[in-house]
Amino acid sequence: MEQSLTIIIPTLNAARSLGGVLAACAEAGAEVVVADGGSTDGTAELARAAGARLVAAPRGRGSQLAAGAAAAGGDWLLFLHADTRPAPGWAAAVRGFMAVPGNAGWAAHFGFALDDAAPAARRLERRVAWRCRVLALPYGDQGLLLSHAFHDALGGYRPIPLMEDVDLVRRIGRHRLSVLPVAALTSAERWRRDGWRRRSARNLACLSLWFLGVPPRLIARLYS
Repeated sequence: MEQSLTIIIPTLNAARSLGGVLAACAEAGAEVVVADGGSTDGTAELARAAGARLVAAPRGRGSQLAAGAAAAGGDWLLFLHADTRPAPGWAAAVRGFMAVPGNAGWAAHFGFALDDAAPAARRLERRVAWRCRVLALPYGDQGLLLSHAFHDALGGYRPIPLMEDVDLVRRIGRHRLSVLPVAALTSAERWRRDGWRRRSARNLACLSLWFLGVPPRLIARLYS
């Protein structure tokens, strides 16, 4: 019996990018849940028009991801950011992973790619590939696929304001994490706006503070 899939997308004023993500999601013919944190830019209307199920959630990515998972009806869950589009062919890769019985206790993520031709983007992609290969630390903009049962056994996403992706990946563990043979394309707007080096340095500082045990609410102040 084929396993069902729910795609969960947290949003907050994401109308500029959400349409492309929802179009990419159509490749799988899966249930789509948009967990919205109070958008005022037409995000909700766009989600409904695309046939997604809209769920209102307390603002904050961790809280929104948790709310989306609670509303999901699929045997498997795929968490995606609202500015991250899986590349063509992603649905076959996801279905292939889901079809392996032993993967019910594993999770998988996409490769990381940016929608920018700048050399700085290629350098960042290589650093992210190293981080995933050596440290087993994919971020939320690489998506996360895992069975609904495994997600629930892990306790799912915690309602924390930042580092919710690292928190869950650490609970999954490096020996239960796999990379899918397809990339997800993420908007480079944040790096272009903040500066490639500055944005990357800030992300690294947040990760370091997390491992030092600094509360996520304090890290969120630095991040924002």
